[in-house]
Amino acid sequence: MSSAGVELSLEQGQARNLALATLAFTISFWAWNMIAPLGVRYADEMGLTSGQKSLLVATPVLVGSVGRILAGALTDRFGGRTMFTVLLLATSPFVLLVGIAGALDSYGLLLLFGFFLGIAGTTFAVGIPFANAWFEADRRGFATGVFGAGMGGTALSAFFTPRFVQWFGYGTTHVIIAAALVVVAGIVWTMMRDSPIWVSNADPVVPKLVAAAKLPVTWQMAFLYAVAFGGFVAFSTYLPTYLKDVYDFDLTGAGTRTAGFAIAAVVARPLGGVLSDRVGPRAVAATAFGGAAILAVVVALQPQPEIPAGIAFVLLAAFLGLGTGGVFAWVAALAPKERVGSVSGIVGAAGGLGGFFPPLVMGVTYDEADHSYTVGLLLLCATALIALPYTIFGVRRREATAKP
Repeated sequence: MSSAGVELSLEQGQARNLALATLAFTISFWAWNMIAPLGVRYADEMGLTSGQKSLLVATPVLVGSVGRILAGALTDRFGGRTMFTVLLLATSPFVLLVGIAGALDSYGLLLLFGFFLGIAGTTFAVGIPFANAWFEADRRGFATGVFGAGMGGTALSAFFTPRFVQWFGYGTTHVIIAAALVVVAGIVWTMMRDSPIWVSNADPVVPKLVAAAKLPVTWQMAFLYAVAFGGFVAFSTYLPTYLKDVYDFDLTGAGTRTAGFAIAAVVARPLGGVLSDRVGPRAVAATAFGGAAILAVVVALQPQPEIPAGIAFVLLAAFLGLGTGGVFAWVAALAPKERVGSVSGIVGAAGGLGGFFPPLVMGVTYDEADHSYTVGLLLLCATALIALPYTIFGVRRREATAKP
């Protein structure tokens, strides 16, 4: 195909394929976050301790994090269309099994099936190289930011999952989401297409991952994304429990407020990508980490609901969202084109793992007498303050085309 033909094909397919990728990401993230909004219910019905609650809501994050490494490498080989379809279909039965485990009040089965539910979280490493291939270099921040807004699936889950349980029943809720995954998989397979400039990288997976791991940009971005996206995941999964323990909100009230938190991050993520295209991802990421550090301290002071506390949480979410958009715009700018999937997989895994450990820390450091998570929040502040100077001085310009 001539260069003019390729450009025309890209322009014609960009909007549709970006929208489809965002849809697939959204429903998969809803499934990935099925346990957290019902964590209060599980804790009450099974008499779980704070540590057990933390482990339950954090477990799906584990596979969704580590599995991104393999998902990203396989996307370089098989393309986004195939990988989205396979992962959506693979997630569906585990949504049903989580529902069965919850109906049986089996904590062990919930942990087991929740572990495999993490497959849903790996779609992130599929969508980044897929979206990256559809857009020109100066619009990849926008593309990855819009795609990343699919993490709003966590907001949808936080808001609607408890309500679906009230409206339709616990078991039926899980059937609805499992069916939605299958339907979206069919839509993706039928309507989605890989970019005309995408070329399959048939190199063996392990050497490909080793090559990506040798790139300094991989680990630089992995650290920053672990802080930004990890902070978002940690709050979006643990916030219902936090709001119940600190502010005594019920299941629906906590879910509604968690949805608001997630929406703020979702809106800010594409903004972070767009700003990165204009002023450079370094400035965006630095602003995000500085703001997150300040807001973590504010939240630790336990401001009164609704207005002071609500504003603080929304601003914290917005800064974390800006950070996620900025960091992945940086990945798109610095990673070699043929390694974007592999690098995205490792960076995405780091982000997911960044969201796995904070809920465990929050559970361990929870002061039950004072209903306080101060220690955990101050640790978040300290981590953001470490990331801030590293963002400004530690990440060096690797390509002439990359904005600092």
